[in-house]
Amino acid sequence: ATDTPAERIAYMLEESQAPIVVTESRQLDLFKGYPGTVVCLDREWPEISGGNAESLEPVSTPSNLAYVIFTSGSTGKPKGVQIEHRAVVNFLTTMQQTPGITSEDTLSAVTTLTFDISVLELFLPLTTGAQVILVSRDVAYDGYRLAAAIETHGATVMQATPATWRMLLEAGWLGDQQLKVLCGGEALPLDLAKQLLGRVGSLWNMYGPTEATVWSSTCRIESVENGLTVGRPIANTRIYLLDEHHQPVPTGVAGELFIGGDGLARGYLNREALTAERFLPDPFCSQPGARMYATGDLARYRADGRIEILGRLDFQVKIRGFRIELGEIETALNA
Repeated sequence: ATDTPAERIAYMLEESQAPIVVTESRQLDLFKGYPGTVVCLDREWPEISGGNAESLEPVSTPSNLAYVIFTSGSTGKPKGVQIEHRAVVNFLTTMQQTPGITSEDTLSAVTTLTFDISVLELFLPLTTGAQVILVSRDVAYDGYRLAAAIETHGATVMQATPATWRMLLEAGWLGDQQLKVLCGGEALPLDLAKQLLGRVGSLWNMYGPTEATVWSSTCRIESVENGLTVGRPIANTRIYLLDEHHQPVPTGVAGELFIGGDGLARGYLNREALTAERFLPDPFCSQPGARMYATGDLARYRADGRIEILGRLDFQVKIRGFRIELGEIETALNA
């Protein structure tokens, strides 16, 4: 949290009504006005370590919240996306199979915790018995040091945005034939895919919005001759490409991408109107209460059923994988 503005932290705490903050001594100044309980790990560790080490009885259900993560909002205020346990479990279980990870793997985690793709980096290794190596921000932002870290750690899986992979290549990284590369957060450029293909064990293009729990579709890239796709939906996930009347478009015709299934968020925290606007009843699913999320992404189906992303229908942009609503910047400038 050290590089997150204090105003944003205060807003997220107020919005979420979090009763407890877990932090470290060096960050205590960020929580001076916070009315809840502050647990300072380094200062209180002797007391914490003296507690009961027995596992707690399970208290959560699939419909309880696993986390709330804040992303850019077009009104100038970040919006909290509410993700339930069932969605996270479905995501992690699917990722164990495709792209795949085993207890023999070592994953280098390079993503900041404020980015939801860190959910894969932290929890996927823990659910499979794999090793996770936490890479510091200083190393993750330095191509030379990151390349050295990948080799030192013996990483076999690493997930990062296209900007990070390009930074590595520009630093002279030669690749690693034992490394499974997951690339997502923003569009994978064709030239970058070409460069990576011959240097790594496998290359995976990952797609999905925060509102549908990290990744909603995956595609192993084995050739770039016919361009790139994001493949097909992960397990228990439905993807529709619809026209302006919310009717399915034919193969090859562009439509807005909608997502349904177990990965959908509960909605936006304290934003009932926005939730109703973006999470719509799913007319193509017979399950009572089924919903679909309007991503704002433009896409089309290839003849083989794979999905090709064509761009945005609004003014949202992505920088190093982070979603930026230009309205948020306009609000800040007007203020």
